[in-house]
Amino acid sequence: MKKYLAVDFGDKRSGLATGDDLTMQAGPIAVIEATDVADLLKEISKTIADYDVDEIVIGLPINMDGTAGSRAKITAEFADVLAKHTGLPVHQVDERLTSFEASDRLKETNLTRKQKKARKDALAAAAILRQFLESRAT
Repeated sequence: MKKYLAVDFGDKRSGLATGDDLTMQAGPIAVIEATDVADLLKEISKTIADYDVDEIVIGLPINMDGTAGSRAKITAEFADVLAKHTGLPVHQVDERLTSFEASDRLKETNLTRKQKKARKDALAAAAILRQFLESRAT
């Protein structure tokens, strides 16, 4: 069984989720508020140790037309830094519509706008990981 950490990488907030290839389940665990890459790497490393993670999945923000814009390039560069920093394999996954899926799930809750914003990135990370796990299963 492999354990995965999914990252929804952002400039200010990055969502994290974990899951495994045995149960094929993915769940949100945290949102890290960090604008400094070193701080983000430190928090991700701590999470990797806490959850005994084997591999990392990062959402790549591809444009709806299938092209990679500037944000996708920044994310791909971060994925390379993350792989070097952790020594773990990092899989880049097309994350189109995962933020929409997270927002849609949050609409059904009675949370305040602020509470929804705090959880959205972790839910998007969980959606990214579910997509990755499903693609590996087929």
